Amino acid sequence: MRETLRELLGNPLVGHAFLIHHSERCIGYIVLSFDFSLEFGGKNAWIDEFFVQREFRSQGVGSKAIAFAVQTARECGAKVLHLEVNRGNRAIDLYRRFGFEDHDRYLLSKWLVGDGRENS
Repeated sequence: MRETLRELLGNPLVGHAFLIHHSERCIGYIVLSFDFSLEFGGKNAWIDEFFVQREFRSQGVGSKAIAFAVQTARECGAKVLHLEVNRGNRAIDLYRRFGFEDHDRYLLSKWLVGDGRENS
């Protein structure tokens, strides 16, 4: 994890990580990462990680963070901003309010390097 975070923080072409503060206290974070897609017209951004401490949820913090991510992705030249969310996550309503749409697709992943899973 440390090496991955070091790569992210050291290369703005890969993405950006932002801390969310309330007064002097860090209450969360949001991470944008980038890829390229012919289907989606070029550079894409992903909200790869997003977390707000429980006691600060439902107070507008998430909305401000998503608005910030949308603006930052635009400024970085992304054509589309994606995110994935687990089914049943209450935050899906927040994302839909910002215009995120469901796709009739599955996210499939194959690990290509060792993470403790078999790479067959």
